[in-house]
This record gives sequence, C-alpha cells and structure tokens, in this order.
Amino acid sequence: MKQTEQTYSKSRRLKNQIRAVVTNPYNVIVLIAIVLLIYLIVVPLLDMVATTFQLAQRDLRAVGGSPEDVGTFTFYYWKRLLASDLSMNMLIKPLINSLTIGVGVSFFAIVLGSVLAWLMVRSDLPCKRFFSLAVIIPYMIPSWCKSQAWLSMFKTPRLGGAPGFVASIMQSLGVTNLDWLEPIAYGRIAIIIVLTLHYYAYTYLLVSAALNSINSELEEMGEIQGASKAMILRRITMPLVLPAMLSAIILTFSKAIGTFGVINYLGSPVQFYTLSSQLYMNSKSQNDQTAFAMAIIMILIASLAVFVNQKLIGARKSYATIGGKGGRSTLIGLGRVGRPVITLLLFIFFAVGIIMPIVILILESCMLKEGVYSLSNFTLHYWIGDPDPKIMEGMPGIFKNDDFIKALLNSLRLTLVNGVFGTIFGQMLGYICAKGRGKLHGKLVEQLVFIPYLIPSVAFGGIYLSMFSRDQTLFGVTLIPSLYGTFALLTLVSVVKHLPFASRAGTSNMLQISGELEEAATIEGAGFFRRFVKIVVPLSKGGFISGFMLIFVSIMKELDLIILLMTPTTSTLPYLAFQYQNGNSPQASNCVAIVMFAIVFLVYALANIFGDADLAKSMAG
Repeated sequence: MKQTEQTYSKSRRLKNQIRAVVTNPYNVIVLIAIVLLIYLIVVPLLDMVATTFQLAQRDLRAVGGSPEDVGTFTFYYWKRLLASDLSMNMLIKPLINSLTIGVGVSFFAIVLGSVLAWLMVRSDLPCKRFFSLAVIIPYMIPSWCKSQAWLSMFKTPRLGGAPGFVASIMQSLGVTNLDWLEPIAYGRIAIIIVLTLHYYAYTYLLVSAALNSINSELEEMGEIQGASKAMILRRITMPLVLPAMLSAIILTFSKAIGTFGVINYLGSPVQFYTLSSQLYMNSKSQNDQTAFAMAIIMILIASLAVFVNQKLIGARKSYATIGGKGGRSTLIGLGRVGRPVITLLLFIFFAVGIIMPIVILILESCMLKEGVYSLSNFTLHYWIGDPDPKIMEGMPGIFKNDDFIKALLNSLRLTLVNGVFGTIFGQMLGYICAKGRGKLHGKLVEQLVFIPYLIPSVAFGGIYLSMFSRDQTLFGVTLIPSLYGTFALLTLVSVVKHLPFASRAGTSNMLQISGELEEAATIEGAGFFRRFVKIVVPLSKGGFISGFMLIFVSIMKELDLIILLMTPTTSTLPYLAFQYQNGNSPQASNCVAIVMFAIVFLVYALANIFGDADLAKSMAG
C-alpha cells in the first residue's frame, strides 16, 4: 500500500510539473519560437545541403546516367567544384579573391571605425552632434550606390563607356592615356575601399557602445600611475573593447565575403569574380547544386571565423566596468594643436567619403550624356522627362515611369511590413534571449537566430526560392501554398534573414529592463500577458523604434537577398536601379538611388527626433 502511494505521489508530481511547464505562457512562446526557427532556418539549410548531393536532369549525360537517376545521391557536384579542371576558375581564384576582400575590408573598417568611435566617445572633439549623424550615414547608403558614385568619379572610357569626373578633367588637360585609372576604378582596390567606407559603421556602432559602458576612472588611474596615453589605450582601453572589436570583425568579414552588388559593379568589368558572384551566376543559370555547394563553403568560412572569435574572447563575454558607486566619463583632451587638426581631417573625410558621393550621384543624374560636364548637357529628363525615343530607349523620367512608381510602392510596403513584423519578432526573441541567458533554451534560440547571418544573402534567397516555389505539405495536407512571385515570399525571406539584427536589438532592449519589475508584478498576482503588456512593452518603446529603424534601413537598400526572387510585379527600388545600371542607363539608376537614400535619411531623422531612435543602442546587445 505504501509503495503504491509513493508511486502515485511521484506520478502526480510529474504530471503537475508537466502541466506547470505547458500552461506557462512563457514556455509556450519559447516552444513556438524554437519550432518556427527550426522550420524557417534549419530545414532550409538542411535542404540546401541535401540539394548538393542530388543529381539534376541536365547533368545526366555528364555522369552517364539514365532518367531514373534524377534526384539520386551523387558526389558529382562536389568533385566538379573541388577536384576537377574547372576548380581553379570556379572555386580557387574566386575563393582567394573573397578572402582577400574580406580580410582587407575587415582590417581597414576596424581601424577606421574604432578611431572614430574613440574620438566621438572619449575625446573632447567639437561638433559631435554633426559627426554623430554623419558617421552613420554610410550605413544608410547601399554599398552598390557607393559603387555607382565611385564609377562616376573614376571610370574610364575604355571600360566604362564614358569618362568619369577624374578622367574628364584629365582629358581636358590633354592627357590621353588613362590606363592608370583602371586599377583605381575597378578590381580589388576599388572594392576594398568602397566596402570599407560602408562597413566601418558596424565597428563604430559596436565599439562606441562598448566605450560608453567603460568607467573613465580606469583610464584616469592609469594616468595617475604615470602611464602615457598610448599605454593607457593599449593596456586598458583596448582590452575592454576587444570583444566588441572582434564581433565587428565577424560582422564585417561575413558581410564582405558575401556581398554581390559591389562585385558586380566594380569587379565584373575586369573579370574580377568572388564566390558570391560565382554563386549568383550559377543560381541565375539554375545550377543550384553548384551554387549551394559554394554557399556551404562560404558558411563554413564564416563559421570558422566565429569559432576563432569565441576562442579569442573565451568565456569572458562582458566586463565589470560599472560598479555600485556609478560610473562617469571624463573626456580626454586632444590638445590645442591636435583638436583643430583632427576636426579638420574629419570634415575632409566626411566631405570626400560621404557628401561627395551623394553630390556626384545627383550631378550624374542630371547629365544627358555621361562624361560631358557642361551646362549644355544639363537635363532633368531622367527625373521628369517625357518619353523620347533617343533617350533611355524611349522611357520617361522616373517620376513619370510606372515601373518606378510600382517599385517605390513595393519598397515602402516591404520595408514597413518587414519593419513592423521583424521588430515584433526580434523583440520577442530578444525577450527570450535576455530572460533565458545562461539557460539551455536561451542559448538555443540565440544560436538558431544567428545562423541566417552566416548564409550569403544571394544563397539565402535562392534557398527560399527553391523551397517555397512548391507547396509545403504535411501528411498530404498543404500547409503553405507555393509563394513564387508573391509579396509574401519577399516578406518571409526578408524577416528571417534580418532576424540576427532584429533579435540583437531586442536583446539589447530587454537587458535594460530589470527583472525585478516583473517579479514585483508577479507577487501582486499579474499574469504573464498582463506583465508583458503593462511593463515590458511600455519600457521597450524606445528600443522598438531603434530596432524598427535598423530593419527599415537594411531592407530598403537590400539587393543581394532579393535579386533572385524578383518578378515584374514585385520589383523594388534597389532591383530597378540594378536593372537600369545593367541596361546602360546609369543616370536613371542614380535617380533611383538618390530617392532611396532620401527616404531612408528622412525616416531615420524623424524617428531620431520624435522617437529617440539610436542605431548604436540596437547594435549593442
């Protein structure tokens, strides 16, 4: 009898524990999140891997197979990529190019971003309000827009079809040999410079957030002990911001090796190809097996970089630099001579690196013929002109062009819908990561969310195109119909791809909300949803707006991710600009790029003024 009671007691205790877990709303949300993340991230990744081992019908003759062999297991594509006569041109050369681009951009972006962050946070630099806005403008301008501006500045008649600004000046001075300009305008050097001017913003946002959290008393104590400024920077400041710098390296390196737009603009004219451009060409020719194999190699490289990053940082994820007495930040003087000199250099840098590209794009958009810098060549045709058979194949200016209006509406709809849904999902995932820190479910969600960042954007779009171009069924029941050519597919792929940033913004936001507030509400009898609505949501409003802007800016300028998914009805502004550029209408492409930048800048300015949006806070998680 006693044994029976003990068995019953254990059984009832187990049932009660299971009931408590299942009926807890937080646990239900965690379970749903994990299931969705596995379906939307892990399943497509496994499908991509499996595709590389499946024989396609077009390759039957190459392997000597029969029609029955279609879809069967094969190593053909991996052998062709890794150990064939084509390997040098298909893989090795593009891989070397990708790695040199990734390493070069990471190095220069880290140096530039870290220096700017230190000057903005730690020094007595004047005009900080202006510089704080100017320093993140490059993040708002798509990298391929910078490529257009770079070409407008340095392209040559032989490769560009028309002289750029520098070439035009040289020709007016009687210089006819412009071959020396081509290595500057195209290829490795040009790509590294353009991408550095774009991705240094990652380092700036992360390092400035880290510097803001450091108590300057640590540096002052070093100065009291007689340490020089260089030693303080090397022995105190650098170790404290090292985790942020290493994280910035991972973000920059992964983005740089996976970028396509800049490579297409600055690399293709001189046959400079990387893995991302090879991946795009194979995907475009429907050679998905080879394209996905390249994507897996890129994922492995990025994963290795993350592994090395974790080993360098070790288990030390954060530093106790804020004590119970509070922290203060004392600005370091740049000196009576250094202060004006550094300020002047910064003004020159922003004028050349930020203002000039925008001015060049505006100037080029108002030129009837490329490379002719005269008032007689000035026109607004590409903006508001009527159809003219002699110009742009008879198409009107963009503001009278139905394709532009359609692309504009699609871009606004895509960014707004994704901004809202992506931010909501990001805040929920951030809530799980923040509340589950140090716990299994928190670590699992954090790792799952990070996976999309490792997958090149072009490949990620290709995976979703392959997966959702057919009905998704379970036991014969259609759960999701084919999404090919629909706005829903663009929304889905954009939300999932940008989850790493959205969840990071959410985590950063939720970590600022003390758990004691929810504990107090629980003691008073408030349920989960009431606590979430009454406490978490109001306190996270500022972070929600910052997270929205992070997604809005990223999606508005996105080209690589959606380039394989575009149809005439779903075209967006970046894709329309891409089409104009490839269709020998660079002026119209510049017009589209200017409109897109104006929208992003205006929305960010309004969010910053009225909603206290701050991209640095969103990136600081």
